[in-house]
Amino acid sequence: MNYFSGIIDLPWWGYGIVVLILTHISIASVTIFLHRHQAHRALDLSPSISHFFRFWLWFATGMVTKEWVAVHRKHHAKCEKEGDPHSPHVHGLRKVFWEGAELYRQQSKAPQTLERYGHLTPDDWIEKNIYSKHSAKGVALMLIISVILFGPIGLTMWAIQMLWIPVMAAGVINGVGHYWGYRNFETPDESKNILPWGIIIGGEELHNNHHAYPTSAKLSSTWYEFDIGWMYIRILEILGLANVKHIPSTLILDEQKKTCDEKTVVALIEHRYYFIHELRRAMDSDSQNLFTQDLLKEIQSVWEDMT
Repeated sequence: MNYFSGIIDLPWWGYGIVVLILTHISIASVTIFLHRHQAHRALDLSPSISHFFRFWLWFATGMVTKEWVAVHRKHHAKCEKEGDPHSPHVHGLRKVFWEGAELYRQQSKAPQTLERYGHLTPDDWIEKNIYSKHSAKGVALMLIISVILFGPIGLTMWAIQMLWIPVMAAGVINGVGHYWGYRNFETPDESKNILPWGIIIGGEELHNNHHAYPTSAKLSSTWYEFDIGWMYIRILEILGLANVKHIPSTLILDEQKKTCDEKTVVALIEHRYYFIHELRRAMDSDSQNLFTQDLLKEIQSVWEDMT
């Protein structure tokens, strides 16, 4: 070992691979544990894997579970309206992209937000006395270990990891994910799917799909979309470390069915944003049909009142 290489000496690309692996673990922890498990209760996790995610988030990001969950739930409750913690249509895209982490910090320290939206999050001894009370000490420990292992370049590796979640989650998903991309569903907000392949940000790229089915553990919805977070969840489920509670039901068109029964109503309610999207597509192909336009507006108004 020498001063400039630390305990582990790697070629330049080796350090890059280590950073990619560590940042991806952080992204997976956010999307699986914080987002799908804690905020939306879309799946259950075993105590062992749940605590691994809690430890990693403390160690690699300094985020507190209750704060993250509360801010995210408030985003869904106030989406694109006054009170949305990080909507680019309220605060402006530039501000959300470059200052999204600061918007999150402001809201995460608001007692009324935590009290109203932070329920059913971990409240045990280690959460109270270590993870929440000393949230900054985890990332400080990571910095020390990084420098010991990799030498001075460990500081750069640590800095990239500290920027990864604020840029990718607070900036890209909360900002770009409500501004640019494509939509599979006509949700009453401006959410967009940034890319059909959710790999870099753990599947969170499929943001419009998530807003259509917020309690779903699976974020992909078409054959060409890929949600790497869902792949990890399925692996955990096979290993007995996770239990999926909800994904959207599969739509089946029964041309022989002539009556509207309870199952039909349930399907219409669950997949309402899909049906509105398809109706809009039909309207766009027949823009002169005033009846279709009026029908779409009426249906949208009803769904918005229901939500």
